[in-house]
Amino acid sequence: MSYENILVETLGEGARKTGLIRLNRPKALNALSDPLMDELGAALQAFDADPGIGCIVLTGNEKAFAAGADIPTLAQHDFMSAFQTQLISRNWEHILRIRKPVLGAVSGFCLGGGCELAMMCDVLYAADSAKFGQPEIKLGVIPGGGGTQRLPRWVGKSKAMDLLLTGRLMDAAEAERAGLVARVVPAAELMAVTLQAADTINGYAAPVAALIKQLTNQAFEVPLSEGVKIERGMFHAVFGTANQKEGMDAFLNKRPAQWPQP
Repeated sequence: MSYENILVETLGEGARKTGLIRLNRPKALNALSDPLMDELGAALQAFDADPGIGCIVLTGNEKAFAAGADIPTLAQHDFMSAFQTQLISRNWEHILRIRKPVLGAVSGFCLGGGCELAMMCDVLYAADSAKFGQPEIKLGVIPGGGGTQRLPRWVGKSKAMDLLLTGRLMDAAEAERAGLVARVVPAAELMAVTLQAADTINGYAAPVAALIKQLTNQAFEVPLSEGVKIERGMFHAVFGTANQKEGMDAFLNKRPAQWPQP
């Protein structure tokens, strides 16, 4: 499939490879237009369905991961047209249905809808140039892609309120301290670090990675006692899989694991 708003490629040399998706509207700082989000959903789903892909990396360019939603388009709507066209909701959450790990690599601006999209990734790596924020209040609107809901879960209520109510930007160092990103690296090293992490994940059993992702995301949806109960059940279940047999036998015999193909 050909795309106009994203660039897609497959990287890696092992049994499982990495699907790379690069947002590609540079003149608009990768603003998340409706066509871009449709293409992103299609690319994510294609990689998710490909058994040769173990991990997906989502990134932008050095100036911007994504500077927000497509404001010229949004400005044309009134309440009824926003409601009838399912503005933002129609195609913004395909990423949440992806079972494989999705790693976000963020350089430059990651604002508004861009920050909301980044927060839907499973892990975020940031260049030291990255700037995060939810400045919708400056436009007289509120976040519509989950900003008021996910940001407090990532960084806590007080930090989230500060960002949401003042519209200020947060640099990469502050984002790491707040828990929004896993690591901050020099901009020139961002893709190498992110792809190395993807290669490491690709070297493990794909069903186990998918299950870890599912259970970790579930931690935000259910009470702790219920989450631990579900995790315990899945822990018992994996003892009926070839992955557990191979992993533990490899450990006991001090050899590299040869994971079964999914």
